Amino acid sequence: MTWVELEAADGHRLRAYRAEPEGVPRGGVVVVQEIFGVNDHIRAVVNQYAGAGYVALAPAFFDRVERGVELGYDEESFARGRALVGNLAYESMLLDLDAASEAARGDGKAGAMGYCFGGAVVWVAAAAPKSKLSCAVSYYGSRITNFMDKAPRIPMMLHVGRLDASLPMDKVHALGSRYPEVVIHEYDAGHGFNCNARPSYQPEAAALAFQRTLAFLGEHVG
Repeated sequence: MTWVELEAADGHRLRAYRAEPEGVPRGGVVVVQEIFGVNDHIRAVVNQYAGAGYVALAPAFFDRVERGVELGYDEESFARGRALVGNLAYESMLLDLDAASEAARGDGKAGAMGYCFGGAVVWVAAAAPKSKLSCAVSYYGSRITNFMDKAPRIPMMLHVGRLDASLPMDKVHALGSRYPEVVIHEYDAGHGFNCNARPSYQPEAAALAFQRTLAFLGEHVG
């Protein structure tokens, strides 16, 4: 578990938090941050996937705007996170994601897990013509509704909360109708149910989503 430096295709250098499994890796996992940076929660997710047998990395997208950003979950952090995201271009984030994917996969395959804002990033990445990912998983990626015309080109799974006001179920169902190949799991939970630092944390839903994600990774990554 350490910080490493990556270089994207455009020459930008960014940090990434990396954790490695014991023994031979099953493959790689890229963990894509929320609007709060690569904070304690995202690092814990990286460690969780390393514990499941994957080389896991979380690239620091905010390094393109400001290095070393780690935010909490109060209103001030929400406002700052939104402002930072507003200065990021998806094209640049996909370059950073590709760099992390290359570093994670080694000689194998890699998948991506995106949370909240990151959930939309991995959706866009899954639709990219030359995606280097073997699969992608989005947790409560409400911004996906801005990209419903982008069809995933790789296996895609969504974890959504029925109580998530930012991602209404009618839009989720419209997405599922348009892309029936996308696996969608619904939970009696709200936005951010996987994060134990938020009031909306639902441990049962988080545990079930993780097990489903591991099965998905086992099928498409290794």
